[in-house]
Amino acid sequence: MAKVSESFMRLQAGYLFPEVARRIDAWQQKNPGEKVLRLSIGNTTEALPQAIARAMHEKIDLLSSRETYTGYGDEQGDRPLREALREHYQKEYGVSMPVSAFFVSDGAKSDAANIQSIFSASAIPAIQDPAYPVYVDSSVAGGHTGEYENGGYRGIVYMPCDASNGFVAVPPAEHADLIYLCFPNNPTGAVATKDELKAFVDYAHREKAIIIFDSAYSDYIESEGIPHSIYEIEGAEDCAIEIGSFSKNAGFTGVRLGWTIVPEHLYGDETVHRLWNRRQCTFFNGASNIAQSGGIAALSPQGRKECLDLVGYYKKNAEIIRTGLSEIGLECYGGINSPYIWTKCPDGMSSWDFFDFLLDKTHTAVTPGSGFGKKGEGFVRISAYGHRENIEEAVASIKENL
Repeated sequence: MAKVSESFMRLQAGYLFPEVARRIDAWQQKNPGEKVLRLSIGNTTEALPQAIARAMHEKIDLLSSRETYTGYGDEQGDRPLREALREHYQKEYGVSMPVSAFFVSDGAKSDAANIQSIFSASAIPAIQDPAYPVYVDSSVAGGHTGEYENGGYRGIVYMPCDASNGFVAVPPAEHADLIYLCFPNNPTGAVATKDELKAFVDYAHREKAIIIFDSAYSDYIESEGIPHSIYEIEGAEDCAIEIGSFSKNAGFTGVRLGWTIVPEHLYGDETVHRLWNRRQCTFFNGASNIAQSGGIAALSPQGRKECLDLVGYYKKNAEIIRTGLSEIGLECYGGINSPYIWTKCPDGMSSWDFFDFLLDKTHTAVTPGSGFGKKGEGFVRISAYGHRENIEEAVASIKENL
């Protein structure tokens, strides 16, 4: 019989979000007919911006005619979308990258995991704690770690994030080869200043490490002086890969579209760029051409306006949650430059105990912080993705029943 991967066997339990969904389903079976207010998974709920929807309809019309039908596109992404991304970075961030550095994908989550396939299993990952689970789980599945013990995996350099450092990690004292950073952060909602990111760029240069920077929530930044892209930091173009997404600003969680920027030369060497191109050409046939037409529209002047209006809707939701919970004495972080509110559990409750309490007493579902790492214990992540009326109902229920 074929043997399964020993690395995959090291993965602990189930993936966090399916486990949350399983527990919600079990609760609903015990409480038939009761409504659950879902402030857990970061799944967008509002309609696609109209400029995007029109562009996708137009693309479907073209595909429905033999004369205008198109099949496979470039594995790296359709040239007009890559051009639009290049112009977007130049115009909004002052970042100049060649079109060849942009690779279009079916979403940031896939690339955050797949990027590890071009690095040796001996590469040591450094990951914030707490962190989006895919960074850890892909490191485990990719063979970068040892066994799980004491709330973490041997072989990962954990960078603790807590209230004492504003939930922004500092570079580790020990060596790492791959450094996962996510700002605005999922799950804590924290943002990093230029000086804080410069410290990681300097560390990367010292250790000849590569930063993998997840910027999926960059459009939620409203505070002055906070960088939207790692490439706004001097020296980052020599040591960093950046992952972006249309999911959380254009409502593409189900449409699926993202991109990864791999500079042509990291530390003066073209190997990483060449291997990522090889990987995509071999294992990926390109993102949906319908989705890519929507991405082009999202980056147009009208599309950008409508996307930022959508972001503003979710940011208002976040403000309602943070303000309401703070009024009853809960300790809240994030929710200003982020759609997530990182909330401390009251009375020393554990993350899963508070999850159960909120579900039972307020019919509100959140995400236990312990699912994001050892340092997430004692917190829950509350998502601002939802219809406004449900957000307001959930906050009112928590205020009434807590």
